[in-house]
Amino acid sequence: MKTTATSRVRAAFLNGETLTAAQISARFGVSNPHNVVYSLRRQGFAIHLNEGRVGSRGRRKADFYRLGTASKAVVAAGYRALTA
Repeated sequence: MKTTATSRVRAAFLNGETLTAAQISARFGVSNPHNVVYSLRRQGFAIHLNEGRVGSRGRRKADFYRLGTASKAVVAAGYRALTA
């Protein structure tokens, strides 16, 4: 069975990795990493984009994606939407 790039990115996030857009492109051969993240979000994964910090030399580090958990308010809103 051939795995898709989206499933490999999902597996990386589930393993606790944080990935930049450039890393997603290079490691998984994805031409548009933002579409992969969008697809995972539509599947219900809470993928967060964290802004890179300014390093010790004053350079801004890259923004990175990570898998988080949804807040109670978001989960409650989802259940309310399902029952409405």
